[in-house]
Parts: sequence; C-alpha cells; structure tokens
Amino acid sequence: MRALMGQKRLFAQKKPAWLAGFVLSLAVGAVFYVATAQTIESDARERFESLARYAQYTIDARIKSYTDVLRASASLFRTSDHLSRTQFHGYVLGLSMSQHFPAIEAINFAAYVEDGQRDAFEAAMRAETRAALDGYPPFAIKPARRDPSYSVLTYVEPIDAWPSAVGINIAARPQVAAALAASRDSGELSTSGMPVAAMTQPNNIGLGMRLPVYRNDMPVQTVAQRRAAYIGSVGIAFSVPKLVQGVLDQMPIRNVRLSLFNHPGGAERTGAANDPDQLLFDSKATIAQPRPPLALDHADSFHTQVPVDFNGRAWKAYFSMRKSALYTGFDAYFPWLALAAGFVSTMLIYALFHTLSSSRLRAIKMAKAMTRELRDSQAKLQQSHHKLRRLAAHADQIKEGERKRIAREIHDDLGQNLLALRIEADMLASRTGSQQPRLHERARATLSQIDATIKSVRQIINDLRPNVLDLGLNAAVDWQVAEFERRTGIVCELVETQKDIVLDDHCATAYFRILQESLSNISRHANASVVKVELLFDGAQLTMRVSDNGVGLVAGTRNKVGSFGLVGIEERINILGGSFSLISSAGAGTTVCVCVPVHGAQHEDAPAQGSGPAQRRPEAQGAEIA
Repeated sequence: MRALMGQKRLFAQKKPAWLAGFVLSLAVGAVFYVATAQTIESDARERFESLARYAQYTIDARIKSYTDVLRASASLFRTSDHLSRTQFHGYVLGLSMSQHFPAIEAINFAAYVEDGQRDAFEAAMRAETRAALDGYPPFAIKPARRDPSYSVLTYVEPIDAWPSAVGINIAARPQVAAALAASRDSGELSTSGMPVAAMTQPNNIGLGMRLPVYRNDMPVQTVAQRRAAYIGSVGIAFSVPKLVQGVLDQMPIRNVRLSLFNHPGGAERTGAANDPDQLLFDSKATIAQPRPPLALDHADSFHTQVPVDFNGRAWKAYFSMRKSALYTGFDAYFPWLALAAGFVSTMLIYALFHTLSSSRLRAIKMAKAMTRELRDSQAKLQQSHHKLRRLAAHADQIKEGERKRIAREIHDDLGQNLLALRIEADMLASRTGSQQPRLHERARATLSQIDATIKSVRQIINDLRPNVLDLGLNAAVDWQVAEFERRTGIVCELVETQKDIVLDDHCATAYFRILQESLSNISRHANASVVKVELLFDGAQLTMRVSDNGVGLVAGTRNKVGSFGLVGIEERINILGGSFSLISSAGAGTTVCVCVPVHGAQHEDAPAQGSGPAQRRPEAQGAEIA
C-alpha cells in the first residue's frame, strides 16, 4: 500500500507534463488518421469509377453484339426471296443464343401485308403450317380487325417458347407502327422504346429492335424505292434485366447497385412531372418496392452516372455502392493504425525524454509491483484453466446424457405416435381406394408425408445419439464406418483386434464422437480416396487410429481461429486421461491416434455386462417407427 501511494505521489508531480504529451500525441495521430482516410477514400473512388466505366463499356458491347445479330438476321432474309421456316430455325439454332446471347429471348420476322392481300396471305400461311408440322400453331392474324396494312409475325424462334406470338400484328400499336414506318423509309434500325408486352412483368422489362428487309432484286436508293421493295422486318426481343445482370455478375466487386433509365419521348412519356424517366432495371428492386429511391445524397456511398447509347436512344446508368464494400479489411483499420502509430510514436519519443528523468527507485518499485501482479494473474489463470477443463468435462457429460434422453423420448413418444398415425392413414387409404378416389389420393399423400416424417425423426435420433452405441463400441464403429463410406463414396477399411469390447458409456461415447469428428474432417478437407480405421485393444489400453491418403495438414491450420475439431478431440482424450497424437505433412495424408488406458474392459471371450437377448441390431431398433 505504501508503495502504491508513493507511486501516486510521483505521478502526481508529473501530471501536467504527461497531459501535455498525451494531447500532443493525440493531435499527431489525428493528422495521420485524416490523411490516411482521405487517401484510402480517393483510391476507392477511382476503383469505383473504373467499375462504372467497365460496366458502361460492357453494356455498350453487348448491345452492339445484339445489333450485329439483328443485322445478320436481316442479311439472311435478303439472300433468298423465300426463306423457309426450316432454314430460319437452323440459323437461330446455330447462334446458340442461351450460351452466347443469353439476354435474347426471341428472333422473329414480321411480314408486311396490305389489306387486299390479307386473305390470300392467311390461306398460304395456314397451308404452310399444315404441311411443315414444325411446331407452329394454326395461323391467324391477331387482332382480327381490318387495317390498311399489317406487320405480321410469321417466323418466331424459339417457337416452343413463343407459339402465341405467331400471327400478331405488331403494327397495331401506334408507337410501334410509327417506328416501323420510319425504319422502312430510312433503312435504319428502329427501337420503339415500348416494352414488349409478352415479356414485360414487374421488375422485368423486355425491349425489341427491328431492321427493315427489302427485296433483293429491287433498288433502295430513295424513299419511294424502299417503300416499293419493303417486304417486312426482322427483330429481336431481349430482356433488359438479363442483359444488365450479366454485366453485374462479371464485375470483380459485388454489391454494386445499378439503376438503368430510358429517356422516353413524345407519346412514351407518362406525363408525371416527377417521373420523366422510364426505369428499365434496378438491381435493388423487389416486388414490394419496384422502384426504390436512388438516395444519391448518402455520405457513406459512392455515386456516378454514365450514358449508354441504345441505338440512338439515350440511357442513363446510375451506379452506387457502399464505400465499405470497396474497402478491404486492412483499409478499414489502416486509418486507425495510422492514428495509433502517430500517437504511439509521438508518445514514445515524449516518454523517452520523460523516463530519463525518472529515478531508479521508482522503476524498481514499479517493476516489483508489476511482477507481483503478473504472478497473481498467472496463478489465477492456471486455476481458471483447471476449472474450465472440469466444467467442459461436466458439460460434455450433461450434453451426451441430454442427447440420449431426448433421443429416447423422441423414439418412445413421437415415434410411437407417428406409427399409430401411419396405421390410421394406411387404413383410410385402403378403405377409400375405389369409392373415394380424391380422398384416397389425399390419404396416400398424407401417408407419404408421414413416412417422410418418420424418416426424418429416425435421422434426428441417430444424430442425437445413434442407437448402435447401445450394442457396444465395435458395433458403433462398424456402423459409422459403413455410413461414412455410403455417404461419401470414400473407401474405408476397418481393422479390429478384438470383437465386442465393452466400455463404460462415457468412454465409448467419447471414442465414437472422436471417430465422427475425424471422419468429418477427412470428408471436408482431406480430399482422400482411402481411409483406414484401426481399433486396437491389448487388455489394458484401447487405441484408435484413423488414417487417410489425402492432402495432409497445411502448416499453421491446426490452430486456426474458429477451428475446434482437433481441440475438441484433444480435450476429450485429456478428460479420459489418455494421449492424443497427430501425424501429418502436406501431400502425405493424416493420421489421428488416441490411446486411453481401460480398466475392466471386456471382449468377446469374456461375458459383457448387459449383453444378452435384450440387445438389438440398429435395424431392429428403428423398426418401431418404420
């Protein structure tokens, strides 16, 4: 007590000096923190801008590739005056759209038909459909009303996904008709900007592009010539979410929010002053909130906007993401490390000069106090370690006992109830087989559900405590090895020197759990093809050795943070007073060996307590709820 009071007096004399040093060190650390944080944020912003530019380039490239597909399709129709459906089907099949163009949902051809040619055109298409038998439905122009001219979908691929589209007059919508007329007169690609009705759903916008097709043997230099040579248009329909989501999936950093808007013009505008843009895609959209707010003013996020050219239409792509998503674990702590470094280095320099003025006596007193406190702490730590080990052993016993109790109660109570319920359901199913077919079907479904529940209950009982443990350690090990080989496909060899070794329940359970943990580690980490389990008993000591031919342990992974498998095995063996060894090297497999001295253990040559007719095989124990 006197020493502590003396130290307080010594420190009290220097309090103003220490306070000044603390304030100075804190100021230097704050400067380091601000400078480091700004540097990290600037680097993160540059990475974010690079991601946005990469996504912009990728979206433009995909639109360009889809435009190329459209132009190639138009060229295909110009190669022949009459392209058959079979030829068109072969062309689309060769594109392998699901692999190379995943966002494209359909490629189609819309024939231009004047009203005077409608009846003959419909008759010819019906005759072609009956003759081809290629999956196309009976042909009819939809809607059935009469118009001066029509743009009728005659070829659609893949037809199995779009049979209802055949015969649709896409020019029935005024906006589409205007876009088709402008494209026909100019010879350029058209995009109406109107969503494709058959593809558009909440949070899923489908758009289309079309290109006019002219007769191969007619000039198309003037508008009049193009109108005379015009035979129809070829188009593609693609999913905007698939197009954009594919770009997001290729980005090296996740959690980037992308909101894609289209600038509608003329009749496409909704008329709402606060909603002038058409939302095409939002990676954060849900069914409950199809248009979440952009929240461009969040200080903890990066935001940017880039333009996207959709064949003359201006799209706006808004990118945003949390700043923390661009920070590595080191970046998040680096400013604090810089603060600590500035604070500590300044404090150390200050403390160096301050310590030089301290007396030797004060240093000795402080050293003695620290040594005494360290010894007391070590003694308390060792005592706490022993208590924790005893507590762990007690908790393990309680856990295994509770598992056994719960498994028994589930088996005796829930299992029997399920069995009785199954019998009643089976009787109901058998009595309603011919008279009540619908009730019989429901009864059979209920019976199947009960069987599945019984199987699940049986699995739960095995997971809590396998009944095979009641037959002895040998039977439990044999069952676990067979179950492991069945579940993983890994060849597992079992070697036993004695049969029917009888141990107390606590020791047998510990060996069984150690075997479970060892086999689990092999299946998850070892990449092995052969496993060998040895159960060796020499009358006084029981040894279990589990070996594999896998990749072995990498140096430093045994004590990896969050990994408790090997620690748990070692603790179980220490509680039993045995020894644990682990032999492994990279590429040479792993061997886990546990040895426990056993007193009073029996094998097949000596009668085991509790053996006899009352013991059953695992299969028989589960029959009560089968």
